[in-house]
Formats: sequence, structure tokens, C-alpha cells
Amino acid sequence: MFKLLLYPFALIYGVLVWLRNRLYDTGFSSSVSFSIPVISVGNLSVGGTGKTPHIEYLIRLLQYRYQVATMSRGYKRKTQGFLLADTQTNASQIGDEPMQYHLKFPEVAVSVAEDRMTGIPMLLLRKPEVEVVLLDDAYQHRSVKPGINILITDFSKPFYEDYILPYGMLREGRKAAHRADIIIISKCPQNLSKENAADVIHKMKPLDHQQIFFTGIQYGQPYDFFTQESASIQGKNIVLVCCIAKPEPLLKYLSQQAQQVHPLTYPDHHYFTTNNLEEIKTTFENWQVSDKIIVTTEKDATRLHLHKELLEQWNLPVMVLPIEVNFLFEEGFLFDERINQYVDYMTLENLEPQH
Repeated sequence: MFKLLLYPFALIYGVLVWLRNRLYDTGFSSSVSFSIPVISVGNLSVGGTGKTPHIEYLIRLLQYRYQVATMSRGYKRKTQGFLLADTQTNASQIGDEPMQYHLKFPEVAVSVAEDRMTGIPMLLLRKPEVEVVLLDDAYQHRSVKPGINILITDFSKPFYEDYILPYGMLREGRKAAHRADIIIISKCPQNLSKENAADVIHKMKPLDHQQIFFTGIQYGQPYDFFTQESASIQGKNIVLVCCIAKPEPLLKYLSQQAQQVHPLTYPDHHYFTTNNLEEIKTTFENWQVSDKIIVTTEKDATRLHLHKELLEQWNLPVMVLPIEVNFLFEEGFLFDERINQYVDYMTLENLEPQH
């Protein structure tokens, strides 16, 4: 009943978003293109669809052939405007996801800017060697026209079964998916059948030019928060510390690896307070089991880094669990091919002499 009361507000919000998109579609509001390859990764819904590991996949794909940069809004950062990460940067300045890219890929130019249209020129002015820009969470940022627009939707809650805010979780209407060049259905079961995948595609009704891919989540090698050395979580008793939108798959995975899992969950992108840290410490110390460790995600580890000295002083065994994506049905090479062809073509275009 309460949800029905939200429906009129969803109609109003939907009309406003439609009008904004209409201004761009008719050319009244202009979108800027850039001469270098620009790839956007985003979604229609609010909450975790797995953009971050997909950006990391693109970084790994391109970083050994090109100078790669990322640009994010810097969600929940405590700064404003354009910022380029350096050796003194922390998560509060650029946000947790950009900080994760910065820590994992120090050779990549990691930047944040609310307005990507002005942020990209500022990035190129500071880093003229950059050859490819990956825009993180920029599907609704229509002032920039990317060369490839990648839309990610969660297998358990695809956009075609959802509704616009606040009645549902969509930032804009379902037809906005037509802007995508590539649609990735993320967080799929690893044993997803081709028949089920075909059913998803049928319900999605993609346009002829749109390529559809299915990805699943896999967990990488855990490592020590302090030393970065490889660690094991097998058979341990785990205090899970996480601030992610949908922790259920992570909990399920850890439950299969550990003896027991005691979760301490906080809101998505939450910055840990002193009280939170005391809660983590008390929970760990008062849990009367042996062979116990604390496990957190890479995204959460970037915010724990703000309190690294205190955690080290408390001598808490904190392990970090990376999250990665894999392409189902052995179609990763098709995705790689599409991305590489676009980047190679744009790069060659820029190298050709202008007449």
C-alpha cells in the first residue's frame, strides 16, 4: 500500500527525466565528443550492479597497450571539482571506488569530476599522454557522448522488471537502455544455461546494434590489509566488515569457505567512525572462537585505510577479498574484440595526418 503512494512521485520524476533526455535527443542540449577513445560504464538502477570490477576488467584489458585514465564522480567524497589522484590522496578526497583503482593500478591516471564535460579536458591538460578515458557511472551524464556506452544490469533485478524512482530503483525509464552499445547482465549464476540467457535477451528486447554479454562474479586471492601478502580464509572464523549495497552473494561465498561468518554490515559507501572501529574490535575480541580473522572488500579497505595506524596498533588481522568478473559462455573474447577494435580505430584516426 505504501509503495502505491509513491507512484505519483515516480510519474513526476519520470516526466522530468524524459524531458531532460528529450532535450539531448533533439539536439537542444548538446553532447560533446572527444577525439580520443572514451568508454562509459554505467547503469539505470540505484545500487550495486558491479560497475567497479567491470571498470577494472577494462583497465586490465587496455593498460599494457595504452595510457589509460579513469574519471568518476567521486561519490561521497569530501571535496569538490576536478581532482587527480597522487601519492598523498585518500578515499575521503576522491571516493572509495576511485581510490580502489588508484591503489590497484598506480600507473593509471585516476581522476574525479562532477562534470565530465569539463573534467576530461582538465584531465588531458594535466596528463596529455592519456590515450583512453574510462568513465565510471556516467550513463546519465549525457553532456559527454562516449564512443562506447556500456550499460550494466543485475541478473537478479534487471532493468526491464524494475520501475522508476521512487516507486522502483531506476534512475530513468527502461527505454533509456536504447542508448547502450553493449549491455552486460552482471552477477549471473556461474551455471546459467544458454536457454535461460536466451530468455533474458528475449525479455530485454535489445536493438539490432546492441551486443549482450553475461558476466558472473568470482573472488580473487585474499591478501593481508597491512602487508599485501597473499592470505588464506579457508576454514577460518570470519568477522565480515562490509559496506556494499548487496552483501548477500559475498556472505554466501564466505559461508562456503569459512567455519563461521559473523557479519558487520554498514550502509553502502559508509565512512567508518571511531564507534564503528570500536565495534569491529570488540566484536572480534569477544568472539570466543579460535583461528579468527577480519575480512573486508577492496572497496571497504580503501576507507579502512583512513584508520590504518589505529588498526595496526590494535593488531587486528584484517584480510582483503578482491572481486572480479568473468564472462559466461566463453564470450569474453568477443567483448575484448569490440573494445580493442574501437580503441585501435580511434587511435589510428588520431595518428593520421590532418589535411
